[in-house]
Amino acid sequence: MSRYQNILVAVDAEQDDQPALRRAVYLNQRIGGKIKAFLPIYDFSYEMTTLLSPDERASMRQGVIDQRTEWIRHQAKAYIDAGVNIDIKVVWHNRPHEAIIQEVSQHQHDLVLKMAHQYDRLESVIFTPTDWHILRKCPSPVWMVKDQPWPEKGKALVAVNLASEDPGHDALNHKLVRESQLLADMVNHTEVHLVGAYPLTPVNIAIELPDFDPQTYNDAIRGQYLIAMKTLRQTFSIGDEFTHVDKGEPEEVIPGLANTLDAGVVVLGTIGRTGLSAAFLGNTAEQVIDHLRCDLLVFKPDDFVLAEAEDEEDDAEDD
Repeated sequence: MSRYQNILVAVDAEQDDQPALRRAVYLNQRIGGKIKAFLPIYDFSYEMTTLLSPDERASMRQGVIDQRTEWIRHQAKAYIDAGVNIDIKVVWHNRPHEAIIQEVSQHQHDLVLKMAHQYDRLESVIFTPTDWHILRKCPSPVWMVKDQPWPEKGKALVAVNLASEDPGHDALNHKLVRESQLLADMVNHTEVHLVGAYPLTPVNIAIELPDFDPQTYNDAIRGQYLIAMKTLRQTFSIGDEFTHVDKGEPEEVIPGLANTLDAGVVVLGTIGRTGLSAAFLGNTAEQVIDHLRCDLLVFKPDDFVLAEAEDEEDDAEDD
C-alpha cells in the first residue's frame, strides 16, 4: 500500500504564506494522494459574551470559522486551480495540538506537516509549546517545515542509535532508515545520510583511575559504533560515504553535520512517553532539535500507543 497519501497540513493562522502547505503540495505532485488544510481556532472572548444566547454564540463562532475557511481557500487557490486535491477544515478548539491529534487519529492521516519558525537564516528553528506537544504525542510522522527554501540538492540526515541494545531502538533505527529511503526515492531521489554520535571520554573515570587510557577507551567505543553503523548501512545497501560516526554530544554533532551537508531535513525517532529519543535517551533529542536550522521529520515506533502519550501531564500553555 502506498504511503503518505493522506496528508494533514496544520495551517498557521498568523501567516499569509504557508510553507507547510507548499511542501505538502510538492510531495503531492510527486507521490499523489490528498491534502487536508486544517486549522483549529479559538477566541475566549466569544465564550465570555454572557449577553448572548448559546445559539447566538454558536452563530458567532461559525462566522469566524467560515471567515477562516475562506481565508485558507484564498491561500490555496493557486494549488486548487492547478488540480491539487485539497480539503479545508476549520474547527473551534481551545487546544490546537489536541485538535490536530484527534483529526489525525479519526481520519488516519499518515503524515502531518507544520510550519516551524526562525528568527532569521542564521538562527535555529523555534518550536512552540504546540509544536512540542505534536512532536511528542502525534501517532503519525510529523514534518516541521522551516520558512526557508529547500536547499539546492538538499540531503536527508537520519540520526540513529548505535549504542542501545534495546530491541525497540534497533527496530526504530530500521524504521527511520527504511521510511527515509522510501520518501527520498518517491520524492526526488534525495541522498540519505546516517549519523551516530559516540560519547566523549568520561572525565571522572580519567581522574579516578590513574591507569585509565583515554585513547584506548575512545578507540574501543568508536570501533563499537563503526561496527554497528556498518551492520545498519549494509542492511539497507547504503554506501560507506553516506554514513558518519563522529565523537561528541549529539546536540552538537547532528546539527553540525546537518549544516556541513546542507541537509534539507533531519530525521529523528521518538519513543513516546519518555520524550523525544532519536539516537539517544532522555532529553538529548530535544536539545538536538533546539539547535537545528533545517526541516525536522519525526517518526514514532510501530508500537506507539496514543493513549499512553495522552496520559502525560504537561502544564505548558499552547501559544
